[in-house]
Amino acid sequence: MKQTIAKAKQVRRKDDLYLVFRERLGAFRVLDPACGSGNFLYLALRHLKDFDLRVEQEAKALGVTADPKGQRITPKTVLGIEINPYAAELARVTVWIGELQWQLRNGYGITRRPILGKLGGVENRDALLNEDGTETQWPKANAIVGNPPFLGDKKLIGDLGEAYVTKLRSCFKGRVPGGADLVTHWFEKARGEIAAGNAAVAGLVATNSISGGKNRTVLDRIGADTVIFEVWADLDWVLDGAAVDVSLVCFGSRKKFENVQKALNGTSVSRITSSLTATSWELSRLSVLSENEGVASNGITKKGEFDVAAAKAREWLAQMGNPNARPNSDVLFPWINGLDVTRRSQDMWIIDFGERALEEAAQYESPWRWVESHVYPERAQSRTPSERRDWWLLARRATALRSVLRGLTRFIVVPEVTKHLVFVWCDKRVIPDKNVIGIARDDDTSFGCLHSIAHRLWARATGTSLEDRPRYTSTTTFRTFPFPEGFTPNMTPATYADDAGAKIIAAAAAKLNELRENWLNPPDLVKREPEVVPGYPDRVLPRNLAAAEQLKKRTLTNLYNERPAWLAHAHRDLDRAAAAAYGWPESLADRAQPENPDAADRKIAEEEILKRLFDLNQERAKAGR
Repeated sequence: MKQTIAKAKQVRRKDDLYLVFRERLGAFRVLDPACGSGNFLYLALRHLKDFDLRVEQEAKALGVTADPKGQRITPKTVLGIEINPYAAELARVTVWIGELQWQLRNGYGITRRPILGKLGGVENRDALLNEDGTETQWPKANAIVGNPPFLGDKKLIGDLGEAYVTKLRSCFKGRVPGGADLVTHWFEKARGEIAAGNAAVAGLVATNSISGGKNRTVLDRIGADTVIFEVWADLDWVLDGAAVDVSLVCFGSRKKFENVQKALNGTSVSRITSSLTATSWELSRLSVLSENEGVASNGITKKGEFDVAAAKAREWLAQMGNPNARPNSDVLFPWINGLDVTRRSQDMWIIDFGERALEEAAQYESPWRWVESHVYPERAQSRTPSERRDWWLLARRATALRSVLRGLTRFIVVPEVTKHLVFVWCDKRVIPDKNVIGIARDDDTSFGCLHSIAHRLWARATGTSLEDRPRYTSTTTFRTFPFPEGFTPNMTPATYADDAGAKIIAAAAAKLNELRENWLNPPDLVKREPEVVPGYPDRVLPRNLAAAEQLKKRTLTNLYNERPAWLAHAHRDLDRAAAAAYGWPESLADRAQPENPDAADRKIAEEEILKRLFDLNQERAKAGR
C-alpha cells in the first residue's frame, strides 16, 4: 500500500513538473523589433513549435499525463515591431501561414474559422522613437532577435531626414555616439532590455562594421553589461542585390549566460570580446598615443563640382593675364581618390582657393567662372550655413594635414576603404580626397613600418569595414599603433637615419616600392613627360594604344590579388626587418605570412603579434607617450 501511494505521488510530481514546464513554455515570447515581412518570426515560431512537440512526445514516452491544453506555442508567442504598414501586415500573414504549414506537416487538422486570425503582437510603429521624440518602449520578451536596418552614419540624414536624425541622436545621447550606424540603436536598446530584466537574451544581425569605429562603443557597453556568448564575425550576406559581410552577435544576461560555452565562428572559445574576437586583450582598452598625433588625417571634402578634367585644367594652367598677375597654378592641383591609388590614375584636377576671400578668388578668372557656374547653384541650397556662406571654398580644406605637409616633398597616402591595405607615395602638390588618408612622413623607414605585417594586422583588427572591404582609420588605427622604438612619428627621420634597424627597414621598403612601380609602369609601356608648367609631378603616359590596353590591367588591386612570388618575397623581407626592430624573432613574422599553408599556425602567430602590439600600446599610454 505504501509503495502504491509513493508511486502515485511520484507520478503526480512528474505530472506537476511537466505542467509547470509547459506553462513556462507557453509564456515564452520572442520579439523582433525590426521584423520586416516576418521571416525571423516565422523561423522562431517554427522552431519553438518543433521543440514543444518534442517535449510532448518525450513526456508521453515517460508516461506523463498529457497536457490538457495541448499545444502551448501559438502565433501569440512571437512579437514584432515594423514601421512599414504593408510589411507589418505581411508579417502577420507570414506568421499565420507558418502556423498552418506546421499544423499540416505534423498531422494536425485545421479547424479555424476564419482560417487566419488577428495578431496584435505585431505592431506597426517606429521601434526607436515616439512621435514626440521620446524613446519607445518594447514589449517584454524572453528573447530579442532580428535583422535591423543597415544604414551607415553618412546616409542617415539623406534617408531619414535631418529632423528625425536630430531627435534620434538627442534621445540616445550618451549611449550611442554620433557617427555610429543606425543598426547600433537596436543593439543598445536590446542591451537596455536585458539590463532592466525585460529580456534574457538577444541575437542580432549587423554589418561587420559593428565591431569597429564609433559602432564598437555600443558593443563595449554590451560587453560590460551582458555576456557575448556566440558570434559569427564575418558571414556573406546579400542585401538588395549587394554583397555585404555581416556579423551575428548573441548576448545575454550574466546571471544566465556567464557559464555558457562561448563560440566564435563555430569554434569553442573561453571568451568573446566586444571587438568580436577571442583575444586575451580588448580593443576597447586601446589608447591614442600622443607620439602619433597630428600626422595622419583624411583629405579634403568638396561639396560641389570643384574637380575638373585634365584637359581643361591644363588649358587653364597655360593661360596668362589674370588681373592679379598670378598664374592659375596657384589654385589648380592634381586630385586623387581611392581609385587613383588602387587602380590607375584618372588624371583629375581640383580647384582649390584655399582660404582666399571671394574678391581674391575671383581674380583667377577661368577657375572662378567654373566654380561660379558649377558649384554655386548647389551650394546655395546647402543646409550647412558655412557652405552657403563660403560657397567658392572647399567644404573641408584639410588644413591640419596641409600644415604638417609643409617642408615635405612627398607624403604617404592610403585609401580609407580598400580590399588590400596599400600605401603609396604622393607628390606634395597632390590633394587627396576625403576617402584617402594622408600621412605626413617622407622617409622609407616610416613607409616600411606602415607596410609591415605588424601594421597590416593592426589595421585589420582596429579598423572598420564597408561591405567586404576593410576600412583604415586615422583614429582607431594609426593613432593607436605603436611604431618600433626609435622610429615613432614624433621623431624627425634625421634622428634615426644612421640607426642600423631603420636602414634595413628603409632598404626593404624602397625595394618593395621600386618593384611595384616597375610592374605598374614598365619603361617599355610608359613615357614620362613634364607637366605643362613647372612645379607638378611628371605625367605618366602610355607609349601607344597597345600599351594603354596593357596598363589597364596593371593596378595595385590586381597585383595583390595575384600576389606573385616576387611581391611575397619583398613583403617577407620587409616584415622580417620590422620584426627585428621590435625585437621579435624572425620566425614570428614568417609564420604570420599569408603564404603560410598552416592556417592554424598563422592565426596563432597573428594573435601573438597583436598581443605584443597591444602591450606596447598600453605601456606607452601609461608613460604618457
